[in-house]
Amino acid sequence: MSIGPSVSVEGTRELLRDLGMDDERSNERSAMVLLALAHLKPGDDWRSATNGMYGIRTIMDRIAEAFGVEYKPNTREKIRRFTLHQFVQVGIIEENADDPTRPINSPKWNYRLTFDTLDLVTWCGTSWYPDQLEICLEGITTWVEYSSERREMAKVPVTLPDGTEVKLSAGGQNMLIKAMVEEFCPRFAPGGKVLYVGDTSKVDETVDAETLERIGVKLLERGKEPDLIVWREDKGWLYLMEACSTHGPVDVTRKNELIELFGDCGHPIAYVSCFPSRKVMQDYLGDLAWETEAWCADTPDHMIHLDGGKFMGSY
Repeated sequence: MSIGPSVSVEGTRELLRDLGMDDERSNERSAMVLLALAHLKPGDDWRSATNGMYGIRTIMDRIAEAFGVEYKPNTREKIRRFTLHQFVQVGIIEENADDPTRPINSPKWNYRLTFDTLDLVTWCGTSWYPDQLEICLEGITTWVEYSSERREMAKVPVTLPDGTEVKLSAGGQNMLIKAMVEEFCPRFAPGGKVLYVGDTSKVDETVDAETLERIGVKLLERGKEPDLIVWREDKGWLYLMEACSTHGPVDVTRKNELIELFGDCGHPIAYVSCFPSRKVMQDYLGDLAWETEAWCADTPDHMIHLDGGKFMGSY
């Protein structure tokens, strides 16, 4: 879509996308904020843009006047946090150009377009626009790039037994999965090879397809895999492990499901429910299936075997 020769909200959204803003920062609200700062309304000539200094209240008033959109006073913080803050972050606008030392709680706090942004706006709809866009983008980190870097920094690094590092998305059960790989495996699957690591986001999953194929194990149903699959070559054992922070232990239903999925692989299988702590495990203890294992990250040197004579014996 072209920006067009005269001012429009859709053209401004396109401008924001060109500047590397994400969906939230190139929606209708963000476009109207940018136009209010440029003192423009639909139908104006882009060349009439200015970069006066305005507070949020004035910006909201200009939006109401130019677009007929009334923002309630309690939405002021939303405009600040989800549009203006990111515009400042990437250098589209600047704060308090008249007094950079102004206290943050000052009623005179204001925003204005940077001069590069003002130049870009005035060239919208002309053949000079691409050149000015290149100048604006030169040497800056766009919001899309910045957000991507923040997500990358927040990821959970996991070191596999062979020393390879993979990264899981932040949040969910991934910190427990990290402990399963780095604490459980060296103790109870020494020399084991991680064949599959699930990820809360379903984006950063790790699969060793070559080894899975070699040992005849197939991941048949996406979404049905356990959180961690480990292969111990010296014993010929396959570990199917579930991370149980808030749900998902190997109960009777889940064990039967895993048997149906992996039971024909021809290898002895160890079913392991993993918990962040014994306190969390207590809530699920009565649900755990017999002939399975339970492990807690807060006591990593110990494992609980639910029944089975082969483990009977004195110390």
